[in-house]
Amino acid sequence: MIDPRLLRDDPDRIRVAQAKRGLSADVVDVALEADARRRSAIVEFESLRGEQKQLSKQIPAAQGEEKQALLARTKGLSTEVKRAEQTQAEAEAAYRDAVMAIPNPAADEAPAGGEDDYVVIEHVGEPRQFDFEPKDHIELGKLLGAIDIDRGAKVSGARFYYLTGVGADLEFALVNMAMDQARGAGFTTMIPPTLVKPRAMEGTGFLGQAADDVYRVEGEDMYLVGTSEVPLAAYHSDEILDGETLPLRYAAFSPCFRKEAGSYGKDTRGIIRVHWFDKVEMFAYTTIEDSFAEHQRLLGWEKEWLAKLDLAYRVIDTAAGDLGLSAQRKFDCEAWIPTQGKYRELTSTSNCTDFQARRLDIRGRFQDGVKPLATLNGTLVAIPRTIVAILETHQQQDGSVRVPKALQPYLQGREVLEPVAR
Repeated sequence: MIDPRLLRDDPDRIRVAQAKRGLSADVVDVALEADARRRSAIVEFESLRGEQKQLSKQIPAAQGEEKQALLARTKGLSTEVKRAEQTQAEAEAAYRDAVMAIPNPAADEAPAGGEDDYVVIEHVGEPRQFDFEPKDHIELGKLLGAIDIDRGAKVSGARFYYLTGVGADLEFALVNMAMDQARGAGFTTMIPPTLVKPRAMEGTGFLGQAADDVYRVEGEDMYLVGTSEVPLAAYHSDEILDGETLPLRYAAFSPCFRKEAGSYGKDTRGIIRVHWFDKVEMFAYTTIEDSFAEHQRLLGWEKEWLAKLDLAYRVIDTAAGDLGLSAQRKFDCEAWIPTQGKYRELTSTSNCTDFQARRLDIRGRFQDGVKPLATLNGTLVAIPRTIVAILETHQQQDGSVRVPKALQPYLQGREVLEPVAR
């Protein structure tokens, strides 16, 4: 959540940040009023509790009518203390709800506006020009025996699929290559749980504006994660880390589950937008001061990865209104998809500053004291969209697909993926 001092000392800054996201500033006034009620309730409770303690000390020494009066006052005071305690608890809960609803203020550098108001930072590589009519990934997937969408729909419904044969081999190759890159960059590799408790989801900001896109396991009070960012952020919840060990970097493989709420009619064909996919995610814990440089490092590792796959892509600075609840700034790397004639997101990296750390109580111990840390996340590889980009970009006229050189050792040395059906 946001720093409570920022809300109290500079509420106008948050109002401006809300406007930049295209959101109402009413949440600021609600939070300020809740904070005032909370502090008033604390004062009243502490005052009554203090009086109660004083009376308990006076009663043993009192006698006669004085003692009876003190006992009567104590009885009445006990009721008042319980009422004040309940009022304080309710005020605390209302304040917490109000503050938790406020997104991380977007960086000054982030563009204002919504989904279409991004700023292109750079283009890398040129979209491939074909001397034949390129096939889409659906047709290529059938030719290669790599993707079975029909049976995915038969077994699980819309937006599900099977990766078969070389398609499955391609996933394992991409995951292993991504893990090798992450390991070489000093990341600790990890396989986290994909079912988490509510606090992990709430702490990372996925039970707010993103709640409709989350799968909840009924009767278990557990959630399927939409990204391993969730268990990675919660990994050090309620801990105080040694500042000398920072940054801590983890790279995790996990399946991801998303309802794709609000995507009706979008990408209904193929495996661009699906309910389940596998991903390798980078995650970092560091200081707020170093988080901005760390954000650039994560982006650099994503660009290094895309270069290995010989893909043309662009980097965009995501507009404030398209940021998640927790992100202060986000960069997306979008690869060119030939048959769609446009760039589509393949990776993204977000700096969440101390927003998630405050919600999950993750702090660092430094020479100048204990303070919240910063958390950052970045996709290294999201499997389906990466497969789409590789197949469509590197296809040949006969339906075969050239394998990028860096990926060949992970595919048993294969230089070309050959069709199994004509």
